Amino acid sequence: MKGRCTANVFMPLSRFLALIAGLALVLGLLIWLVDSLSRLYWQLSYSPLLFQALLVLILAVLAVIIGASIYYLFVLPRAQKRRKQARRQPQVPAAKTEAAAETLKAVRQQVDQIQDEVARQELLLRSREIEQTLSRGHLQLVVFGTGSAGKTSLVNALIGRMAGKVGAAMGTTEVGETYSLKLKGLNREILIIDTPGILEAGVAGTEREQLARQLATEADLLLFVLDNDLRQSEYDPLQTLAEIGKRSLVILNKSDLYPESDRDTILARLRGRVRGLVAPADVIATAANPAAIVLEGETIQPDPDIMPLIRRMVAVLRAEGEDLIADNILLQSQRLGEKARYLIDAQRRRQAGKVVDRFQWISAGVIAVTPLPVVDLLATAAINAQMVVEIGRLYGCEINLERGRELALSLGKTLASLGIVKGAITIVATALEFSLGGLLVGRAIQGVSAAYLTRIAGKSFIEYFRHNQDWGDGGMTEVVQRQFQLNRKDEFVRAFVQEAITRVVKPLNLDREPASDDQPLLPAVQMPLEIKAKLDADLEEWNRS
Repeated sequence: MKGRCTANVFMPLSRFLALIAGLALVLGLLIWLVDSLSRLYWQLSYSPLLFQALLVLILAVLAVIIGASIYYLFVLPRAQKRRKQARRQPQVPAAKTEAAAETLKAVRQQVDQIQDEVARQELLLRSREIEQTLSRGHLQLVVFGTGSAGKTSLVNALIGRMAGKVGAAMGTTEVGETYSLKLKGLNREILIIDTPGILEAGVAGTEREQLARQLATEADLLLFVLDNDLRQSEYDPLQTLAEIGKRSLVILNKSDLYPESDRDTILARLRGRVRGLVAPADVIATAANPAAIVLEGETIQPDPDIMPLIRRMVAVLRAEGEDLIADNILLQSQRLGEKARYLIDAQRRRQAGKVVDRFQWISAGVIAVTPLPVVDLLATAAINAQMVVEIGRLYGCEINLERGRELALSLGKTLASLGIVKGAITIVATALEFSLGGLLVGRAIQGVSAAYLTRIAGKSFIEYFRHNQDWGDGGMTEVVQRQFQLNRKDEFVRAFVQEAITRVVKPLNLDREPASDDQPLLPAVQMPLEIKAKLDADLEEWNRS
């Protein structure tokens, strides 16, 4: 540090020699000029007018020379310095800035689709905050770790060493305190945030840890503070933060409590544990609040030992500061985009689930009132086709009924080939018999089974459209099997059968004579006319086959 200050005070030898040579040249020229003017004066003494004109010309030339010297020696260097400083003004890398801006633009387009007003306003507010961050003038350092690691002591030592007098905290909430300081050699202001400790007991401790983790994800540079070897509970958040791209310095605080050999051993072990997450040079030992020492009966409080951390922190911020800001802005934009997509996906799934619920009972009603020898989704292809069209529309995919029917038939054949049709009938029949305590007529079982199969088909199509009309690596078979396993769980089957009894079984009037033609068997089921027309054609085709 002293050598750097000396270089700023004393002039380099080469510049000093050049200055001496320049002064000698100027002095020689002045002596020559005085001698020349003296001789010229005697030669022109016979013509005073000519002499005065020449003298005015010489004085004008001297004035120009003096003015030019002042300009080049004083004015021009200052102007160049200002232009150089302007060129040095920190600029976030353009490519990452553009990527963040594009992500924010996409988020705004997605926000319009979100129906939840609270969620929509939250996303809009966060997008504005990130936009402001794009042009902010500070670097954000977050101090993260357990409450016993000495985070606050480290913050106090950094502030006292790097900024002298500690200013008022920018925020004094339970999430921590934020301090502002300037660091020599950096054009950006630095904000240091002391977060709540992690791994604290109780509900309040868990909530504070969540806040601390949130602050850590928003940091440009993370100071991860430890007071011993790295525990698994500390390694996990460090790994998570590293995986999302967070740059971290791992700090072994309270190093004064260990003998030098033990300290070196712990540092070596730490560097081995975080290999691949943190560079060896970024694992540093400090003593932010050293223990007092008693010498000859006098208690002495040693100064904090944090210079290794300051040197490393300064080196990282100078070399990578702008990239750290750009990476953080891009990360926050991407996370906001992911949240928007998650909210829209959950909204669409709820809406699509309602579509499936509606069509499964339409399907049950059609099968229950239309006697068939077996349950076959080919007989309800028109219903499932319309369901596919409506689900696709929710996901922004406009497909026609013919394409919907092709998809429905394909999935129906897959259900049959996998044995899911027979499995569904067995599950439904067993559950109905157990719930009602007696045997049921075939069409009741067929109707409820058709609803059950339509549900599996609908849930499968939701996954298909969620993934941009792609069944995934396992194809339609894997998706259908997964939905069948999800929908055969005991708790779901019980709830499904109870609703089916109300919607399908009871309207069939099992204990009475069949209803007359003008009394609908299933008043709760209303089938759209266009579906009915298509169903009649499908039934005719099915009978022929």
